[in-house]
Amino acid sequence: MKILFAALLSICLSVSAQFFLKAGMSSAVAKSFSENPLSARSILELATNMHIVTGFALYGVGAIVWLSVLAQWDVSKAYPMVGLGFALTAGIGLMLGEQMTLFRLVGVSMICIGVAMVGHS
Repeated sequence: MKILFAALLSICLSVSAQFFLKAGMSSAVAKSFSENPLSARSILELATNMHIVTGFALYGVGAIVWLSVLAQWDVSKAYPMVGLGFALTAGIGLMLGEQMTLFRLVGVSMICIGVAMVGHS
């Protein structure tokens, strides 16, 4: 049960990282970066954007937690659990006002079914 918690924690950290990175890239500085990607000033501003820094930090911590999962589970069992991140991301995105089409909902449901099947194997 402890390793399952570690896997879920790692997935939650990765999902959180995505939303922090999205917030950072939605800023005015990030939009100017997409217009002038080679500007030293815009690269520095992105590198010091707290949302982006937090996102990368969460990814780093999630990767460290994931190492403990890989130490105890087969990769073929552990990695499909990452698919749960799709469902969590879609659910949080929906709560934040993102659009959820029926086609996307069916796709996310299929991923969850696949994860459940791998988990029971």
